[in-house]
Amino acid sequence: MHYSSLIPDVIRIAEQASEKVLSIYQTDFSVQFKDDESPITAADIASHDIISRALRNLTPDIPILSEESASAPWSERRHWHQFWLVDPIDGTKDFTNRTGEFTVNIALIEGGEPVMGVVTVPAKHEVYYGTKREGAWKRERNGRTRRLHVVVPPEEKRVVASKSHLNEETRAFIDNLGPHQLVQAGSSLKFCRVAEGHADIYPRLGPTCEWDTGAAHAILNAAGGKVRTLDGDPVVYGKENVKNPYFVASGSWY
Repeated sequence: MHYSSLIPDVIRIAEQASEKVLSIYQTDFSVQFKDDESPITAADIASHDIISRALRNLTPDIPILSEESASAPWSERRHWHQFWLVDPIDGTKDFTNRTGEFTVNIALIEGGEPVMGVVTVPAKHEVYYGTKREGAWKRERNGRTRRLHVVVPPEEKRVVASKSHLNEETRAFIDNLGPHQLVQAGSSLKFCRVAEGHADIYPRLGPTCEWDTGAAHAILNAAGGKVRTLDGDPVVYGKENVKNPYFVASGSWY
């Protein structure tokens, strides 16, 4: 499959969801909570519905795993060599806190690997996208598109992190890097900051699920970066347990 042939349609789908998300973001929306106490809004559900319906029309034979419908049993998912992985809104806390740093995420997974990813930033009207072997790109608010690539880091490493996830393990990891500066970013934008050369490394020593990372992981890979477990193994997708291991996202230098 030529993944790049799907990119225009997937970007269109993500932007349709983003428009709906943004329209709700601009209202006095209410916030509910799931059983795990994570927040959910009407925007999450609306985005999920738009993306799922459009992907089924685009590729009827490719199954979909979305955060808001993560109910397919393992007995079914274990046979999925290829599937769409969707996070209708990554960074719902950023959405509810109105920071603007929330994203809409669509990834294509093949053989456990994220081979294509689209990440939109609704509040900033930006789009990141990338495909295996064909590179990564960012479309700016003004419509200009530029190629993304990780960079050779300066001596003082730029570490992208979130204030809400700086636990003791993460702080210890960062301290061991030596001289550094912290670069703040929300949601899957942490991966994108590394992919576009605005940060050098993103350690995540805390809980995430596959849909939180798949799309931006694909973009970082396409930009020349990588995502590895603390043991140095690739982070893979399509597992029985959808939770990710702790990982480090970086350029090729780490």
